[in-house]
Order: sequence, then C-alpha cells, then structure tokens
Amino acid sequence: MNNREKIVELLKTKASAKQEVFRKTKGVFAEFQQYLKIKSDIVNNELADKDVQVIYSSAGDFESKLKFSGDTLLFYMHSNVFDFPNSHSIHKTKYVKEDELRSFCGVINIYNFLSDSFKYNRMNDAGYLIARVFINKDKHFFVEGNKQLDLLFNDFVNQQINAVQIDKIINEIMIYALNFDLQAPNFNDVEIVSVHEILDVNNNQKLKTAKRMGYKFSFETNND
Repeated sequence: MNNREKIVELLKTKASAKQEVFRKTKGVFAEFQQYLKIKSDIVNNELADKDVQVIYSSAGDFESKLKFSGDTLLFYMHSNVFDFPNSHSIHKTKYVKEDELRSFCGVINIYNFLSDSFKYNRMNDAGYLIARVFINKDKHFFVEGNKQLDLLFNDFVNQQINAVQIDKIINEIMIYALNFDLQAPNFNDVEIVSVHEILDVNNNQKLKTAKRMGYKFSFETNND
C-alpha cells in the first residue's frame, strides 16, 4: 500500500469514525440539555421557597449551566474526539480488541462552580471538574468522577447511554454538589493579600474562592 492509499484508508476508517463519534456525542449533549431543562422545571414546581430556584441556561450547542442553591454546574462538550493510552483498561476489553475504533470517545465535562463566582464576576474563583462522560460511536459510555459515579457508570463494554442514564447522571451530580459544602480556607492560605486585591475586592471580588473536592480522578491518583 502506497502513501496515497494509506491516507485514503485512514480517512475512510479513523477519520470517519471520529466524525461519527462527534455526531453521537453532540446528540447526547443535546439530550443532556433537554433533561437539564426538564429537571429545573420539575424541581421548581416542588419547591415552596421561591428564593431557592433551579435555573437552566444554555450558551449554545456545547455549553449549558444548571444553577441551584449556591452551586452552578457547567456542562461542556469538548469539540474534539479522544483516544486513551495503550495501558488504559479500555484497550484490554474484547469489545475494543474486536474493533479498535471503539476506543475513540467524545467527552462531556461537568464542572462545579460557586454561583456567586458568576453573579459577582469573581474572575479569580476556581471551578472544579467533577465528572467526565466518555461516549463512543456505538453510544457506549462510562463516567469518570467520584466513587459513586465510577461504580454506577463504569461498564463501558455493555452500557449504552440513553434518557434513563442521563437522568441518573444529572441526579447523582446534583446530589454530590449539594452535599459538598464550601469550607473556609486554611488561615495560612489567605493571611497575605495584596493592596491591589483589597482595593478591588468590593468591585470585582478578587479574592479567590472555591470548593475543595472530596476525591481525585484516577489519573490524579496514579500520579501520587
């Protein structure tokens, strides 16, 4: 096979598979957006305290937010398609060995921010990635995140994403965010503040505020 034939073959197989993964992931993300909106409507109808609202908003085809209590979950679909290192367990499954193109996945990242970070334009505040949803061309998926998510959504070989699974993922992530409260930072971490920061604090809330997540992703744990 000459170089031209190799290029054509790669475009027909790998490039085509990546495009299919992108289309499938984009369709799944649209379902996430639909169910986030439904979730906000249902929960709001059951809340007696009108000061406690669940607010859904969308910034297009690749980003949506769900605001509730002091938390904002940001759902972001990455526009690229990813593979995993050869050492990853996904490559050891019969499912992937039968078709190596099955390891290519789109990803939906889910971040947890403090709602006040957006409300008061606190640009120095940090959000945390709390889950990643990986989806392949067959709509098989797994979720990387806290232990509960890992246990519920780790069967990549057999599990396909659908409306029921999407609703479960949203529920689990909302519960996790609601149960993980903002903690006061260590005194030594905030004892020094610059003149610039304190002069601007009333206008821009420059002092950094963020939750501390109670778990690590697998890639973080492996690097310890």
